[in-house]
Amino acid sequence: MAASAAAAAALPLLGAATAAEAAPRAAGAARRRAAELFYTGTWKGTQIYGGWFDPVRGTMTRIGPLAEVTANWAAAHPSRPVLYVAGGEDGGVVHVFRVDRATGGLAPAGEVHTDGGGTAGGGLSYIGVDRRSDTLLVANFEAGLAASLPIARDGGLGSPVSVVHDTGSGPNPRQAAPHPHEVVVDPSGTYALVADFGADRVFAYRYDRSTGAMSYDAKTGPRSFATAPGSGPRRLVFHPNRRDCYLLNELTADLQALHWNPRRGRFTNRQILPLDSPGFEGAKSGAELAISRDGRFVYASSRGENTLVAFSVDRRTGLLRLVQRVPCGGVKPWSFTLHESGRWMFVANQVSGTVNLFAVDRRSGRLTDTGRSLSIPSPDGITFC
Repeated sequence: MAASAAAAAALPLLGAATAAEAAPRAAGAARRRAAELFYTGTWKGTQIYGGWFDPVRGTMTRIGPLAEVTANWAAAHPSRPVLYVAGGEDGGVVHVFRVDRATGGLAPAGEVHTDGGGTAGGGLSYIGVDRRSDTLLVANFEAGLAASLPIARDGGLGSPVSVVHDTGSGPNPRQAAPHPHEVVVDPSGTYALVADFGADRVFAYRYDRSTGAMSYDAKTGPRSFATAPGSGPRRLVFHPNRRDCYLLNELTADLQALHWNPRRGRFTNRQILPLDSPGFEGAKSGAELAISRDGRFVYASSRGENTLVAFSVDRRTGLLRLVQRVPCGGVKPWSFTLHESGRWMFVANQVSGTVNLFAVDRRSGRLTDTGRSLSIPSPDGITFC
């Protein structure tokens, strides 16, 4: 499509840093090798920005815009220098870029339509890699579908091996139709779980890891877990113990602790906690969710109150306890990313146009704003590659 051609033609210009940005990069190849590369999309924008992160010093350096493409979400190949970008144009397009890990440059390497090449369904809300099946999972918010795409050995993408359509609606005006917001494979590898914002449900589709295909019984439909009417399920994470799961609802800005039964493919609700403080009276908007690698803490963001919220996980019961609410350092924390070391959190504050860096206390789970940030227009996500 024209966007990829434009990206290829414009790459030398877009990849050129300003003098201020070039100075840190010229500090030496040794330091760059120690730094880590990340990318940031721009909500309803047309560019992807790059940056370097020094995990020892806790410093970020912006590279500059590197590709011309709409970017609703992004995911990195787990081992190859490949970045997948969920486009916002019609057709539910996933773009593939080859990554130059020495410079951060992005080279277009193809694209795949997730709705059969049609003209509907531009709103991809999530893409993620299931490493064990070499599959890219896609949630198409606008078209009401989820798809799975095979990943080739070189990191390229094939046409969808399965497309499933959610059903249902909710009472909120934004819930007139199903709107998948995320697709997650359960720890057993037998179900693909779709958190559907529009249907107020988490759908459980059968998942075949040998083929990467999602399916359901045509007579009974997929199994599903119903949330409260008007809640708007958005994000889902599993605890390392494989049985506890946490669900973030956008419209009610709350967090549910669930128990997962893989044999039956069913959830049981155990706890619901609000993200916002008791005195908050503004519009609610839960946004992002993550769990620490050791499973001791769960983090969420509220775009309504502009806060980051930390919860501790009871080791015995899996239930949550509020640890901290802290200002996000900007406005509208659209998403955040926990660094693999567990020491840092990167927050994409979409309206204020900043990526803010927080330090994470791995003992207490508490967050501290470092005061360091990068200026990036309408950031919507941070992906390390």
